Amino acid sequence: MNIARLVVLAIALSAGGVAAYLARGTDGKSSQPPAEPVANLPTVEILVAKSDIGLGQAVKPEDLQWQAWPAATANSNLIDRASKAEAINELAGSIARNPFFAGEPIREQKLVKANGSGFMAAILPTGMRALSTEISPETGAGGFILPNDRVDVILSRREKNPDGKGADVIQSDIILSNIRVLAIDQAPKEKEGMNSLVGRTVTLELKPEQAETMARARQSGTLSLALRSITDANAAEGRTEEQTQKRKESVSVVRYGVSSQATAQK
Repeated sequence: MNIARLVVLAIALSAGGVAAYLARGTDGKSSQPPAEPVANLPTVEILVAKSDIGLGQAVKPEDLQWQAWPAATANSNLIDRASKAEAINELAGSIARNPFFAGEPIREQKLVKANGSGFMAAILPTGMRALSTEISPETGAGGFILPNDRVDVILSRREKNPDGKGADVIQSDIILSNIRVLAIDQAPKEKEGMNSLVGRTVTLELKPEQAETMARARQSGTLSLALRSITDANAAEGRTEEQTQKRKESVSVVRYGVSSQATAQK
């Protein structure tokens, strides 16, 4: 009789312990704050670069892909799938006028259809001309001028002394200012992080009237390129009043082995 009572008592205590454990676990769960609902922002699919696309590179279908994009930040400059479902095939073969990075949205303003033309004609902005001229390390800043840099073009020429006596006059003038370099030789971009690129020809981006000035200058004397600081890239074109006002300086001219002083204008 005593053994039966002990068994019943043990069962009751065990059941009470289990009930207390379950009650404590339930209370712990109920004390935790409920998870905040995740806001589902409306999105659209826009066309982006699947991999890097370089300047002058022909775009292939495998270079592009559709990617979800917040609808609130999408604008008319982006290509969305809802309105242009066949954009990947339509843009295939276009030339990149500016480089794209992987994941960057594709904008049609940065692409142009070559239609059989070379890439240089494709990447030239409307109304601009490409003109090449010979350079050397001495006239091209020692090779430190790279594509997309900005330069001033300097014309140096030797002229006879106006009075017919004495040494010749050496005159140098900045004939073109803040000109974009399109290519060195046939390289339209920097090669593998090179910080200098020595070439024999440079191709410049010029307006039609600047191209005429450049063509005349090549027949008049020696052309040199002066590299501009990157902070001057957005500087207004044209020469300042101080640059426009020529000043006279004395230079040493060696003629027939005899050194003499001559007046030069800059």
